[in-house]
Amino acid sequence: MKYLKKYLLHRTTFLIIAVSVQILVLIQVFLRFYDQFAYFYGAHLFIGIILVFVIINNNMNPVYKLSWTVPVLLFPIFGGLFYILFGGKKLGKRAKNKMQSISDETQELLIPQSSTLHEIENHNRAAANQARYIQQHANYPPYQNNETKYFSTGEEKFVSLKEELKKAENYIFLEYFIIEEGKMWNTILDILTEKAAAGVEVRIIYDDFGCLTKLPYKYYRKLNQKGLKTAVFNPIRPILSPKYNNRDHRKIAVIDGHTAFTGGINLADEYINHIEKHGHWKDSAIMFKGEAVWSMTVMFLSMWHYLKGIKEDMSQFKYNTRQNYSSEEKSDGFIQPFADSPLDNEPVGEIVYLNMINKAQDYIYITTPYLIIDQKIITALTSAAKAGVEVCIITPHIPDRWYVHLVTRSYYRDLIKSGVKIYEYSPGFIHSKTFISDDEYAVVGTINMDYRSLYLHFECGVWLYNSKIVQEMKNDFLNTLKVSEQITAHKLKNRKKYQSVASSILRAFAPLM
Repeated sequence: MKYLKKYLLHRTTFLIIAVSVQILVLIQVFLRFYDQFAYFYGAHLFIGIILVFVIINNNMNPVYKLSWTVPVLLFPIFGGLFYILFGGKKLGKRAKNKMQSISDETQELLIPQSSTLHEIENHNRAAANQARYIQQHANYPPYQNNETKYFSTGEEKFVSLKEELKKAENYIFLEYFIIEEGKMWNTILDILTEKAAAGVEVRIIYDDFGCLTKLPYKYYRKLNQKGLKTAVFNPIRPILSPKYNNRDHRKIAVIDGHTAFTGGINLADEYINHIEKHGHWKDSAIMFKGEAVWSMTVMFLSMWHYLKGIKEDMSQFKYNTRQNYSSEEKSDGFIQPFADSPLDNEPVGEIVYLNMINKAQDYIYITTPYLIIDQKIITALTSAAKAGVEVCIITPHIPDRWYVHLVTRSYYRDLIKSGVKIYEYSPGFIHSKTFISDDEYAVVGTINMDYRSLYLHFECGVWLYNSKIVQEMKNDFLNTLKVSEQITAHKLKNRKKYQSVASSILRAFAPLM
């Protein structure tokens, strides 16, 4: 009875009821026109056809166009309505203009590193081209004077994050898609509360959709009462709205401007395997110290200013890394943090991934929880494999969402036929998002290989060249491979027929998931 009451009173229940009522009202409105159904249906079919032309002429991904065209034509009455509500990939014009003004401000703070680009070019022109692309189109430059540390599990990151948070003297910035009460978050919250009481400025951003079932309603009030300044991305309201299509999927921690963390690990207990959810949870993250932290600081402050509607001097949060990190042994190759926004019509994350695949000469190793890819990535992966590049991908064996996993498996056959090696992480769920190539390049961050991450969400990642952790990431991948099951063409033939049929149907709507 206690648990029943808890779920009945949860805000998710109220949201479901509110949205259901709105849908029922719409249905009732349609039913009132039943006597004129032929005219009513014809009008909506005409509107649907117009929407199809709008979709076709839109500059969105072709697969996304197809996924919306089918329901709009099959269900003219509701298909068109849902496209209008959820088909766009952007926030409103006002929100875009607001974000653009902040983006212009940040460009002035992120000074292009021409000397660093020249240094990379002296090593490798292809690497310089990749760094130049990120600098010119994401506005985040490469850096050279940094220390880096790779975490192959959430448990490892948790230990280091606690240590670094306890050292904070000036400020702590946290931006996470998911925060959930439990051992991990409660431990961090105690540290943050103690630091705030000691005068350290603590700012927290969390995504309301990501935390919908994780945190109590208006949880930010509790944090504010503890002296922790909090902003909520896209607060969920009980109304149908297209803005919920965009989410803040980043995972960022910045301490005093000299230390930063990012990767796939959210602040919830499954990420440190304190609770078992979908078997063993495999994830990864990176910590770095030095000049590159400034990019992560600006990244966080840009989102903070957007959510809070304030303007402050961001430069006051810049740490003098040149003065405090002068020893050459602290330099670890080249590192380039970058952000990806759905508002700029530039799929930075996807292009970074494509460049790594297309330029790989010996191997490309990938871990991803979701393999829901468009034709560009399919062509890149299969072409690389056919050319003799070792292409290996690890996906989960135990999914977090069964229908998404069915879609992921629908891509296996064509990839394997072309020579791509697919493995599933046997102990459970792999949430890590990493690319490693040719012992030289790597990317670690928050960007999944699905349409939502690549086109709809605010994301971030770190591109690495000639860093010692590229080898550490490779070793982690090879160790993960040892406990993963290779999926072969023979094994695919033994799949149950209904699974193959379901996969094929769901794949048509993959970009909408």
